[in-house]
Amino acid sequence: MDYNSEYSAAGAGIGAGMVIFWLAVMVLVYASLWKVFVKAGKPGWAAIIPIYNLIVMIEIVGKPTIWVLWMLIPCVNIVFGIWLTNLLSKSFGKTEGYTVGLLLLPIVFYPMLGFGDAKYLGPSAAEAQNGFNNFGGNNPFGSTDPFNQPPKTPNA
Repeated sequence: MDYNSEYSAAGAGIGAGMVIFWLAVMVLVYASLWKVFVKAGKPGWAAIIPIYNLIVMIEIVGKPTIWVLWMLIPCVNIVFGIWLTNLLSKSFGKTEGYTVGLLLLPIVFYPMLGFGDAKYLGPSAAEAQNGFNNFGGNNPFGSTDPFNQPPKTPNA
């Protein structure tokens, strides 16, 4: 076996080039996320701390901190991650189409969000905007419906 062929050198060069390209992409995405955090009024350095950036992003969209637990559970985190990304794009006034872009092409859409003209509009979560008392007009706890009352204990 000949381990000194030109193919091994070419393979090493291609591998090193891919690593450099991947690092450049990651620097671009994290710099964009840094700018997104700064636009939302949070510290930019929080974007590079692994679990803390998740906590800050949850604060940006207005969800409770318990979401960190949901984001750590395998398979459940995929659903909550997509939901969190959707709430992030809505917090900046974007649509679901922009959410799809953030999920499929983060190298393009996070720089557009961070370095573009998008403005942070505030938390997009419903309970952050309406409070826990509204529930979109369907509050079962404050209704005057006589059939939707807690049971009363009988008098003896």
